[in-house]
Amino acid sequence: MLKVLITGAGGQLGQALARSSLAAACDCTFVGRSDLDIADPDAVDRYFAGHAVDAVINCAAYTDVERAESEPDAAMRINARAVGILAGAAHRAGAGLIHISTDFVFGGERQRSTPYTETDTPAPLNAYGRSKLAGEREAMRHGSAVILRTSWLYSPWGRNFFRTILDLAGSSEMLRVVDDQTGTPTYAPDLAETIAAAADSRLWQTAPGIYHYSDEGACTWFDFAARIVGRTGPDTCRIEPCTSAQRPTAALRPSYSVLDKSLIKRVAGIGIPRWEESLDRCLDYMARQTETP
Repeated sequence: MLKVLITGAGGQLGQALARSSLAAACDCTFVGRSDLDIADPDAVDRYFAGHAVDAVINCAAYTDVERAESEPDAAMRINARAVGILAGAAHRAGAGLIHISTDFVFGGERQRSTPYTETDTPAPLNAYGRSKLAGEREAMRHGSAVILRTSWLYSPWGRNFFRTILDLAGSSEMLRVVDDQTGTPTYAPDLAETIAAAADSRLWQTAPGIYHYSDEGACTWFDFAARIVGRTGPDTCRIEPCTSAQRPTAALRPSYSVLDKSLIKRVAGIGIPRWEESLDRCLDYMARQTETP
């Protein structure tokens, strides 16, 4: 049975992996920062010396895009230097590596309307994107690595746009959401199953490299928010569109960051659901949890 080390256990993707087919099929060890500080090379070396590891799935990340602008060193420590430490330890142990990256490695020119492929040149606009791009380069130092770029990740767990909109819609009369940034929401359990497929096929051995994965389709943040509120039905909250200029943030964000998934579909032989379908499944899951005594 494949022995898999999964970092970022407390994050939304780590929690999705714990509920995925990977957890049932493999011998998985989930670690958070309190269990293993992946930015500490001595701690990582000690872990690998004491445990058999066939593959590492790195879900740990500094994900606060806004705070990264004022804490670029902290973002770089987790998103880049720690990745290099993990990649080096995995390589020495003969273990494969699956590392999660982001659509924010791209610049997302306002006039663009063609999904980004894996061969397009990255040009991150913010400190978070720069740190994740540096992490990709650290991961690729490992000869048997798979990098999965994803976008707009959400789930019923943790901090994410989906949960924020749900919370605000229940207590606000009106929400203004940007309508000039286009991408694709990705349901964490969908990404978890794609990671499971990559692990099952040992993709790091058969076809290492960079891949894109998100759910299918494209929308703006306003579209995403409007569907969330429309499905949950709080009559007291109105959703209105606005521009990025009307909602300035510390971190610049790409105007367009839709990812082309042709490569992962072809190589891994997977199907990908549309984002609307996955959002409905997420909301149905939450409704069932609420109904459970």
